[in-house]
Amino acid sequence: MISGQGKLINRRTKTAGKEYDRFFIYVPAEVARDGLFPFKEGEKLTITVDAENKRLIIEKNAPSTN
Repeated sequence: MISGQGKLINRRTKTAGKEYDRFFIYVPAEVARDGLFPFKEGEKLTITVDAENKRLIIEKNAPSTN
């Protein structure tokens, strides 16, 4: 198992005079570059909040069957 210290970042942005929140999860480079890291840059992901176990689950989107 690979692990490291990450961070939740809010980058507020203004569009058409309105302010919006944009949240990012920072993944340390040593974690993201590890061969066991399951994601590639730009991949679409599904994010689920497991409130009962206080966990954030991040998974690859299932491939579409078109």
